[in-house]
Amino acid sequence: QVQLVETGGGLVQAGGSLGLSCVASGDIFSRYVMGWYRQAPGKQRDLVASIASDGSTNYADSVKGRFTISRDNAKNTVYLQMNSLKPEDTAAYYCNARLYYNRRDAYYYWGQGTQVTVSS
Repeated sequence: QVQLVETGGGLVQAGGSLGLSCVASGDIFSRYVMGWYRQAPGKQRDLVASIASDGSTNYADSVKGRFTISRDNAKNTVYLQMNSLKPEDTAAYYCNARLYYNRRDAYYYWGQGTQVTVSS
């Protein structure tokens, strides 16, 4: 079991920036695929960005060029830098850790979520 704790949400005006951090417990952080998901009221939880253990990244089309995911394995931390924020980025953001136990299947772990609100 891994514990994930997010920090950094808040209220920002459109066009502004926010940074999110997520610290994971345990000593196998480098093996996890880390990601950020978001969920707006009444909508499903969607992947925003992910970063694999080798540093390769994946982004939702809606955030490409605006958001950057990164990780520091020495600090058990994954980051999400969000620039040029839009009102439609408003959502609860969740940190996610995936630990694959075969080529296809993984354990999923979630943080408690942090609210990001972008005002127009």
